[in-house]
Amino acid sequence: MRWMLLVVPFSAMVLGGAARAGAVLPFHFGLFATGPLDAITDVAGVRVAHVTKIEGGDIRTGATAVLPNADPWDHKVSAAFFAFNGNGEMTGTHWITESGYLEEPVVLTDTLDVGRAADGVVSWVIEHHPAVGRGDDVPLPVVAECDDALLNDIQARAVTPSDVVALLDSAAPGQFARGSIGAGTAMNAFGFRAGIGSASRVLSSDVGGYRVGVLVNDNTGSSRRQLTILGVPVGERLRDQYRPVFREHTALGGRLGSGSIIIVIATDAPLDSRQLRAVALRAAMGMARTGLTSSVGSGDLIVAFSTSRVFERVANFTVEAPKQQILEDDDALDALYTATAEATQAAIYDALFEAKTMSGRNGTLVYALPVDRVMEMLRAANAI
Repeated sequence: MRWMLLVVPFSAMVLGGAARAGAVLPFHFGLFATGPLDAITDVAGVRVAHVTKIEGGDIRTGATAVLPNADPWDHKVSAAFFAFNGNGEMTGTHWITESGYLEEPVVLTDTLDVGRAADGVVSWVIEHHPAVGRGDDVPLPVVAECDDALLNDIQARAVTPSDVVALLDSAAPGQFARGSIGAGTAMNAFGFRAGIGSASRVLSSDVGGYRVGVLVNDNTGSSRRQLTILGVPVGERLRDQYRPVFREHTALGGRLGSGSIIIVIATDAPLDSRQLRAVALRAAMGMARTGLTSSVGSGDLIVAFSTSRVFERVANFTVEAPKQQILEDDDALDALYTATAEATQAAIYDALFEAKTMSGRNGTLVYALPVDRVMEMLRAANAI
């Protein structure tokens, strides 16, 4: 069996034959400007990479990594976790909550490859820190999953530990691809294709000029009719069109039917774990603006970190707390909350706008969002 393996630390994308600085939404909304990339990597130091695995008609999967800096083991960042709905998995979160920091990459993949991805993270950390487990502490990998079994033969467990090592080695700052790539390869939302989306917002100088970036892996199972884009009931208008095509009977129960979304939030504002949990809560408001309601079977999991609040490793088992004071300006915090909701909403739209039509396991076909038609709706409603 031969795999097609793509490890992708994109610095630019080619869309429609023309090189663009970034794969960004074709419209802007909200109170705050976007960063130059409109991506989580607008927060300085953040790195992203994808590994995509496609083989034959049944394998459609991959992994995506988000690193707060080049070496989070030695330079741990203030962090928090929040489960909006917990029918899913993000490993390592008990320690994030207990310690108040993140000390590993965040890796996203499919549900049955969580263990393999975690194994890869451990190998990568040992490769860079040989004393791990032999005189030094041991890592608790942070790996989050969504179920991509509609288009992918998830039982094949195609993502290997060595794939994840290569993925982490390739992580880089700058622009990266969105949509049907990496962990988002076979993901779907509102009955359309979805996957990886990202966006950023930059606060005005009077509230600190801080940046917030969001990356999502959107695999939400909400019904087509719930999809709302900038207040326009796009899903209702397309309720009977571009429906998925099933060539064999497909059961859509459990996590597969309910879907999930993983949200990673980065900011350069100096926030502690308590404040970052409050930021993570605001991502749920961005979800709601798109029509998501979070069903019983969904895993809607959020991790947030601050790149400017760093816990430095000074010796084996010894970590020095950040010296920088936390942000205590309520106006700036309120602005960060708003910016987080905006960036989350935009990142979900981004996943939908960038994803491509795909066929996969059992001949199932899922259509991409008809972007041209949606843009016509938005213009007609004066939404953009």
